[in-house]
Amino acid sequence: MFLLLYAIYSALVGNPLRKLLDERRQRTEGAVLKARADIAAAESKTQEYEQRMREARLAIFKAQEVRRQAAQKARAAAVAEARERAQQQIREARAAIDQDMAVARQSLKAESEALASEIIRTILKPAGATSAAGGPA
Repeated sequence: MFLLLYAIYSALVGNPLRKLLDERRQRTEGAVLKARADIAAAESKTQEYEQRMREARLAIFKAQEVRRQAAQKARAAAVAEARERAQQQIREARAAIDQDMAVARQSLKAESEALASEIIRTILKPAGATSAAGGPA
C-alpha cells in the first residue's frame, strides 16, 4: 500500500512539483545570470563613460594651457614693447639733455668769455677814467 501511495503521489504531485521547481530554479538562475550580465554591462559603460570624461577633461586642460601660453606670450610681447618704448623715450630724453647741456656750455662759454673780457677791460682801465665816469676811484 505504501508503494501504491508513493507511486500515486509521485505521478500526481511529485513529478509535476519537481518539474515546476526545476523550471523555477532555471528561471531564477537565468534571471540571476541576466542580472549579472546587466551589471557587468553597466560597469563597462560606467568605465567607458569615466574614460571619456577623463579624456574630455584632459582636452579641456590642454586647450586652457594653450590659451594660457598664448596670453602669456601676448603679455610678454606687450611688456617687451612697453620696455622698448620706455628705452626709446629714455634715449630721446638723454639726447635732449645732452643737447641742452651742449647749448648751456656754449652759452656759459660765451658768457664767461664776455665777462672775462669785461673784467680785463675794467682792470686794465686807467685809474682816472673810472673816477671821471662817476665810478669809485
